[in-house]
Amino acid sequence: MNYQIVFFDIDGTLVNDAKEVPQDTIDAIAELKSKGIEPVIATGRSPYFFQPIAELLHINSFVSLNGAYVVYQGETLYSQTLPLQSLEKLVSLSASHGHPLVFQGNEQYYANTDAHPYIVESVATLKVIQPGFDPEYWSKAPIYQAFLHCEEKDEHLYLEQFDQLRLIRWHPSAMDVTLKGGSKAVGIAAMLERLGIPLSAAVAFGDGLNDKEMLQAAGLGIAMGNSHPDLLAFADYVTSSVDEGGIRQGLRHAGLLT
Repeated sequence: MNYQIVFFDIDGTLVNDAKEVPQDTIDAIAELKSKGIEPVIATGRSPYFFQPIAELLHINSFVSLNGAYVVYQGETLYSQTLPLQSLEKLVSLSASHGHPLVFQGNEQYYANTDAHPYIVESVATLKVIQPGFDPEYWSKAPIYQAFLHCEEKDEHLYLEQFDQLRLIRWHPSAMDVTLKGGSKAVGIAAMLERLGIPLSAAVAFGDGLNDKEMLQAAGLGIAMGNSHPDLLAFADYVTSSVDEGGIRQGLRHAGLLT
């Protein structure tokens, strides 16, 4: 298969646990670009969370916020916000259980609890600036995604309560709140439709539970060696870990690098 485009998750895929991009990954993506194959970021992160990484790798297109906000070469191609009614219910329910929220726009993000330990701890693992404090931000700006901060034992309080929202855990004390039916795969499909590229001509790399749909939809889905165990069944190929040359190995398997 002559693959034309490659989508890369960030955390655990392009960056390691220290949130650093290994040099062999930097070199592999530069080589990929030199061959005329476009690399695209596909992440649960907001654009303001990954700008330094995109600049380091000279990547100008992205599927962000788990597919809710898609930009190609500076042009917004797809945008899907969380329903206001669902957000209002989430705010009320989480408040009743004492669980803080973080609301993500496409340019900034705010928490409804100031410096809550769960928020501080989870956001710190991303090595990005902590959110501002604005309990009403959800009602004043388009919200593409939220972080619900609770432990796994409390997930049952939310899982069957929302017809339009989907919860995906990414940290022991935090879950992504996204639009049900939305995913990285949806954002990727929107981009490829505009570019006139079939899904079969796309490669996708990922390591987390929010990468399932993306790996299934792409012509070649590659799971990192450090992936969540439950992701492996959705991959066509399992490469080595991010710190063991996994990106280059996967690109070689795809026939895109020698």
